[in-house]
Amino acid sequence: MLILVAEDFDDARQVMKLLLQMKGYAVVEAVNGQEAVEIATQQSPDLILMDLNMPIMDGVAAVRYLRRQPVPARVPIIALTAHSGDGAWREQALDAGCNEYFSKPIDFDLLHAAITSLCSAQAATLEHTT
Repeated sequence: MLILVAEDFDDARQVMKLLLQMKGYAVVEAVNGQEAVEIATQQSPDLILMDLNMPIMDGVAAVRYLRRQPVPARVPIIALTAHSGDGAWREQALDAGCNEYFSKPIDFDLLHAAITSLCSAQAATLEHTT
């Protein structure tokens, strides 16, 4: 399973990559929203972890763009942000097309449970459409 980690802060991206790899996931990285869009379009990850505050193209704009594309439109996307889980940021992320929203610092056990759940649901959906 391939996960795209879109995060502009190097330390946060590397920690997330290491934690995911320890769970057996393959990981590709993006340092801004534009790069996330390009990688998602080219490599078709199974899930995207998207930071909302990034340079060049923010995470919300990247999610909106991906949701309009034919291939990555169905990929589960989890918003990761330093903004509070309540209010406008959460609503904006979910309205853009994120499936889940996690505020930093991330509880990795809860995140992993969400990844597992979303990927299981995605696999079931794909089985019914093929």
